Amino acid sequence: MRVLLAFDGSEHSQAALREVASREWPAGTEIEVLMVIHSSWPIAADPFFTVASAHMESLQNQQRDAPQVLERAVDQIVGHAPRLAVTSKALEGIPHEVIVKEAEDWGADLIVLGSHGYGPVRRALLGSVAAAVAVEAPCAVEIIRMGRPSVAARHSTGKARRRRVEHSSAGRA
Repeated sequence: MRVLLAFDGSEHSQAALREVASREWPAGTEIEVLMVIHSSWPIAADPFFTVASAHMESLQNQQRDAPQVLERAVDQIVGHAPRLAVTSKALEGIPHEVIVKEAEDWGADLIVLGSHGYGPVRRALLGSVAAAVAVEAPCAVEIIRMGRPSVAARHSTGKARRRRVEHSSAGRA
């Protein structure tokens, strides 16, 4: 099984990381931790290029920090499941497009990512990476929401509660 974990270091992606790290995966499972380096371009023109400059600085900071952020994420998974093959990759682009393309190219069976949990207004303005990935993905997609107990925690307490998991199986037979 090949699991692509979309990770950006946010609290929401940390929840997805904890979920992936806590699971009992089948033998031979491979996990790729993917960070997409992206900074939104300004909506309005900026005659003094101050916003463009801030954009470039944000991009450079993400590029500089990506190796350490990814290393910590890989270490967390390996620390919980040392028998898993875990790799990482940082790519630049529009998050949902890069995640879907990497899942296609790598042959992922499952994409796991966190949801920021935006309300309808903010989601309409900013878009939802998780929703776009779920619609466009070539494989199953699991969206982890903050504040929900992990699979391991629910099973270890014997109080398995029903959890809403969004999946997309478009493109797979």
